[in-house]
Amino acid sequence: MERNVVLEKSFAFALRIVKLYRYLVDERKEFVLSKEMLVSGTNIGKHVKEAVFGENRETFINEFGVARRKSADTEYWLQLLLHSGLLSAAVFESIDEDRIEVTKLINSIRTTAKKNG
Repeated sequence: MERNVVLEKSFAFALRIVKLYRYLVDERKEFVLSKEMLVSGTNIGKHVKEAVFGENRETFINEFGVARRKSADTEYWLQLLLHSGLLSAAVFESIDEDRIEVTKLINSIRTTAKKNG
């Protein structure tokens, strides 16, 4: 199978989210916001994978739309963690840069698919 950048980057982002979740639970004893972040952050990659391996163009476009919404959810939870003092600005900026990069790929792919549909 040829390389798929959006699959790779969304998976790498999900791994970062899992590691951040473990840190927040183990070191900061934060269980509620971090769980929401874990679910939405890992769901980005899940929906990207469902889009890539979907059975038709409609599924492809719809799943990328869901992935985009999950990215927005993840941004919300990360911002809450930052502004509540549970996440440093440096960690937030680093992981949010990755989220933005993945989201730009998702938006570009979805827009192109809709135009070519």
